[in-house]
Amino acid sequence: MATDQALTYGSYLRIDELLELQHVRSDPPHHDELLFIIIHQVYELWFRQMLHEIEAAMRNLATGELLKVSKQFRRIHAIQRLLEQQVDVLETMTPQDFNAFREGLNPASGFQSAQFREIEFLCGSQKTGYLKYLEPTSAERERLERRLIEPTLYDQLKALLLRRGFAVDTSLALIASFRTIYEHEEEHYALYVLLEEFIEFDERMLLWRGRHVRMVERMIGMKTGTGGSLGARYLNTTLDKRFFPELWAVRTELGT
Repeated sequence: MATDQALTYGSYLRIDELLELQHVRSDPPHHDELLFIIIHQVYELWFRQMLHEIEAAMRNLATGELLKVSKQFRRIHAIQRLLEQQVDVLETMTPQDFNAFREGLNPASGFQSAQFREIEFLCGSQKTGYLKYLEPTSAERERLERRLIEPTLYDQLKALLLRRGFAVDTSLALIASFRTIYEHEEEHYALYVLLEEFIEFDERMLLWRGRHVRMVERMIGMKTGTGGSLGARYLNTTLDKRFFPELWAVRTELGT
């Protein structure tokens, strides 16, 4: 009687299939195109894990399990540091190396990363204009449309604060609630720690955006991006994109 083959490291992780996913398009193959593909595939894997952790954090916010939320954020922050550090590896490629195979990337563009848009949508930055770049019946578009009608991470934070007796109905009320938590840290310590997890998440996203746009400028200057995007010009417009604006605004109020 036949038995299933014993599980191995390679079969569990599907290494053979994984290593078949890097298809270099340049002809003759350019040495650095493999690096470019691997870096961006790894980004997408980390985006998948970030979405997994953000969803878990939202469920735990809904049930008030704040220690579990902090655990999720610690992992998210570690992933965010890795996202930024991957730029170091990509920058070992020179502009001449990139330009040698860049034209073959058209019309593909990092602008089309649906998972990154999912992270943005889930955190409250929901610009629906992006949907026009996706096929109406695609799985990617379906996921993003679902994110538009789901509560966001910020929504879950506000709902938690409301349950704890804090006003969240207007931007000013939310800033005042944040100020109360910060100025009475000992009384609201769990919430204080939670707010610091949120601000670190937002800050690390800003740091990664900044590092990414400087890398793009280093590689292609102000040229138009592949896929017709504005390249660094567009990316520069995202450098002040904050998911939790009131959490930044309260800093001005503290100590006054």
